[in-house]
Amino acid sequence: MTSRRRPAAPRPPRAPRGVVGWTVQILGELLITLGLVLLLFVGWQLWWTNIDADRAQAQAVQQLNEQFSGPTTPQPDAQKDWGEPVVGKAPAHGQPFGIVYIPRFGEDYERPLVQGTSQDVLDTLGLGHYDSSAMPGAVGNVAVAGHRQTNGKVLDRIDELSPGDRIYVRTAEGYYTYAVRNREIVLPSDASVIAPVPGEPGKEPADRLLTLTSCNPRFGSTERFIVYAVLEHWQPSSAGPPQEIAHHLAEER
Repeated sequence: MTSRRRPAAPRPPRAPRGVVGWTVQILGELLITLGLVLLLFVGWQLWWTNIDADRAQAQAVQQLNEQFSGPTTPQPDAQKDWGEPVVGKAPAHGQPFGIVYIPRFGEDYERPLVQGTSQDVLDTLGLGHYDSSAMPGAVGNVAVAGHRQTNGKVLDRIDELSPGDRIYVRTAEGYYTYAVRNREIVLPSDASVIAPVPGEPGKEPADRLLTLTSCNPRFGSTERFIVYAVLEHWQPSSAGPPQEIAHHLAEER
């Protein structure tokens, strides 16, 4: 005796989707698309801009090394007192004029120093020199800005700098050695940090300072991380580089 399978009961017809249903679906799809676009943008900012900027900065450093003269190894008289530092003239906006070495950031750290702090400078060439600030070696404040997490992240590790750490600046005139003095965190609106005497606008400077400024926290920009350094020594190009950064020039030969 065979059993007969009962035919399945017909499904009730699906109720037509109303305006609210269609609106929710479209809104959901738009939010998913927007989320994907934002993820791609963040990836581009944190990854590709660094690759692009690193390439441009390495090229700028190479060109500067080719322009600068002098021996590539320390000379016997490099550490003597060379008197008043020679101070170069401020270059045109967007022009690289120096190389910055910060050993605390790694043995291979070298970045071009470029005149100006506009977006076209900071987003491509890294370290920007404030137009209104002093030139390397001068009495006053050599104020420098740079990104932390994008466009080469040239000051990503600024919070690791401690008193005594050295910052070297090479220009056509020679080498300037600055020693970190202190650090502070300020609001973005506090422009007094780049004054000739930081924190005291209008006061006549007596020291030869260098100030690094970058965003804080690391993945934000609600504050500014500031590092102050004092000129410790200077030597002309003819004396060769300071020993701590001599390997950079040896690699360029």
